[in-house]
Amino acid sequence: MDDINLHYRFLNWRRRIREIREVRAVRYRDRWRNMFREGDILRYHGDSDEVGCFVAARPLSKKRRYFEVTVNDTGVRGMIAVGLVPQSHNLEHQPGWLPHSVAFHADDGKLYNGSTVGQQFGAKCCRGDKIGCGISFDSDDGQITVFFTKNGEEIGSVEIPASPDDLYPAVGMHSLGEEVVLDLNAEWRVEDDDGQMIVDSHEEDWSRLHDIKVTGTLLEYTGKGKSIVDVGLAQACRPLNSRFHYYELEITDAGEMCYIALGLARKDYPKDKHPGWNKGSIAYHADDGKLFHGSGVGDPFGPRCFEGDIMGCGIMFPRDFNIDGGDDLDDWDFEVASRPSEVQNNLYANNDEEEGEDLEGRKVMVFFTRNGKVVGKREVSLPPSGFYPTIGMMSTGEKVRVELHPLSG
Repeated sequence: MDDINLHYRFLNWRRRIREIREVRAVRYRDRWRNMFREGDILRYHGDSDEVGCFVAARPLSKKRRYFEVTVNDTGVRGMIAVGLVPQSHNLEHQPGWLPHSVAFHADDGKLYNGSTVGQQFGAKCCRGDKIGCGISFDSDDGQITVFFTKNGEEIGSVEIPASPDDLYPAVGMHSLGEEVVLDLNAEWRVEDDDGQMIVDSHEEDWSRLHDIKVTGTLLEYTGKGKSIVDVGLAQACRPLNSRFHYYELEITDAGEMCYIALGLARKDYPKDKHPGWNKGSIAYHADDGKLFHGSGVGDPFGPRCFEGDIMGCGIMFPRDFNIDGGDDLDDWDFEVASRPSEVQNNLYANNDEEEGEDLEGRKVMVFFTRNGKVVGKREVSLPPSGFYPTIGMMSTGEKVRVELHPLSG
């Protein structure tokens, strides 16, 4: 009798093991539709009216927090999406379109977070670009931080209410000729003594941060945003010079009031004052389009700026300008360095009188741009320590993405 019972127990155990293996085989199986897969290569295989979608077999985890794709070919429209979806994601829809999914789309540089309407997030991607996606476990409020990268630099991040056990790497495509190389074992982490992942925050680019959080190139206002004393300030480590004479920001979230200011300030500028309000500073303010130059009263200057707009600020240094003998101005060419030709052609279009308090120093021409076109310029005195890129924010929800060297190639 004991032998018979043992035999049946063995059969039950073996059947149970087979069932578990079958369940795991279904659960841990890559899924794709309207795609051709050859090793790590994914290629769109539809008629451009249908979405192609790939979902990896296993979700991200503490041991495998990140993955990447390399764009081999953008095809007809470059509608490639990289992100995270639940296991049950409908393969007829791009990652990011459906609830509980999030993705960065290469064709428009937008982030889609459970919606078919995206938010401006980063630059468009081209052939040869590497797009990455990963998660951080440093949140204890039930939120997961999902971050995205492009060519080894973090684009930005978003917090979503999800369990890491249900965030599966996904790739979407939607036009003929699109092709990527998938790397599910890509690395993106530096471990501290506790083994926690640390993503490069770019904080070393900024010498002063007051009520502003840095995540990659994204600056986010963290102050109270209730009065004019609640200014958030970010000041770069290095002043503009003849080689790096221009920088930009993109308004990724205008927040409640879009009290965002882009400008230049002296090194010891007060941390609780908007750029442009105090002497030794000049700034273009997004909310009213005014130029503030060492005064709390601004002058009409240009159009207001909104979410998605790119604001720029630079200095046109004299040809004989030299900081500490460190720059050879013979090698500097404004026309070569500047991206939009209007920056050079329209720099002296306006000849306004200088206003506002200033520090003693050599005169330089400061100019501002909006979406690649020069808004205007102002001649100012350069502080002895130089002019440092300085950004101010003052209302809840404001976020900007900053490129300190957008013209450096």
